Amino acid sequence: MNNKNLQQRRLDATPRGVGVMCDFYAQSAENSTITDIEGNQYIDFAAGIAVLNTGHRHPRLVQAVEAQLQAFTHTAYQIVPYESYVSLAEKINAVAPIDGKRKTTFFTTGAEAVENAVKIARAHTGRPGVIAFGGGFHGRTYMTMALTGKVAPYKKGFGPFPGSVYHAPYPSELQGVSTADSLKAIERLFKADIDPTQVAAIIFEPVQGEGGFVVAPSEFVAGIRRICDEHGIVMIADEVQSGFARTGKLFAMDHYADKADLMTMAKSLAGGMPLSGVVGKAEIMDAPAPGGLGGTYAGNPLSIAAAHAVLDIIRDEQLCQRAAALGEQLRATLTDAQGWCPELAEVRGLGSMVAAEFCDAATGEPSAAVAQRVQKKALEQGLLLLTCGQYGNVIRFLYPLTIPQDQFVKALDIIKAATK
Repeated sequence: MNNKNLQQRRLDATPRGVGVMCDFYAQSAENSTITDIEGNQYIDFAAGIAVLNTGHRHPRLVQAVEAQLQAFTHTAYQIVPYESYVSLAEKINAVAPIDGKRKTTFFTTGAEAVENAVKIARAHTGRPGVIAFGGGFHGRTYMTMALTGKVAPYKKGFGPFPGSVYHAPYPSELQGVSTADSLKAIERLFKADIDPTQVAAIIFEPVQGEGGFVVAPSEFVAGIRRICDEHGIVMIADEVQSGFARTGKLFAMDHYADKADLMTMAKSLAGGMPLSGVVGKAEIMDAPAPGGLGGTYAGNPLSIAAAHAVLDIIRDEQLCQRAAALGEQLRATLTDAQGWCPELAEVRGLGSMVAAEFCDAATGEPSAAVAQRVQKKALEQGLLLLTCGQYGNVIRFLYPLTIPQDQFVKALDIIKAATK
């Protein structure tokens, strides 16, 4: 078996709608290194799309899952509950940046978490409407596709989508959209499309993930909070990609004075095991009636065990601090690269949620071609990078926060070479 043969088998056996970036196949992985079936090794700056903040197969996570495997693998929490689910909810409640008493419920995927956050907001308010933002990504189910602010490839050919979803532009200095522009656009929605008394929730990513790691200005978050308070709207922060130490704090919302009412989480919550959740104000979380929330695999015990280990690892290995330190080194490297790469238009991010946006040096227009060129050159040297952004012209850097320093320096050298 080799990569070429397996590639042909994949093309024959699986649909083209599952887009696959790499033409090589994983055999094993350890911390920040992936080894393919031919023995080639790659430095992993994708981390399963922000899932592996604690690295591949962290020993403490493996130990926790193995111990749970010896006890039981599934009961369905709604049928026979277990203490580990309750204690994980207690841990999340204790650290979530939400005012007042908090409650948490668990699901399986990020899209499930977002859908359930919308359900909870609608049950609490008795209203249908939801406002989201251009460039936002919230999932691939029908409700989350409706919320997502990027057509290709996520929404193309799949309509019609659920109604009562409206979009406003997200602030972006590079694209000439100010915080004032975004907030005025919400007010215009209230005049042109939906009365604010019919809006259940405003959902936003404090750092847009697929949108290109665009960081929400503090004035923007404060403006959303003000609008929500004025009209009785639930404020939802989607932390599926930004949570669990990636931004230098446990949650990206820890960077802001204003707090959300509900937060969604997934990805690095369980270090590679499928788990998601919603945490929020208790009185809002309690709005759905018994049976209104749940799922057969929601809060799977193996994933719950992994999440307990993840929180312990983040605390004991000081991964928030490490995310900040690694992010500074990466930003310094990318800023230097702007000196020899005129297409590198902007370096941005919080902590280790860092992105580089590429534009045509002559026109200033977004250039996906340059981003893809850098990505390809890096991969040829053994570094796995991901592109993102509404125009596909952004490279995001999602290394495990546990990456060894010497390997991180090697990756930075590859990035320097790939941008020349």
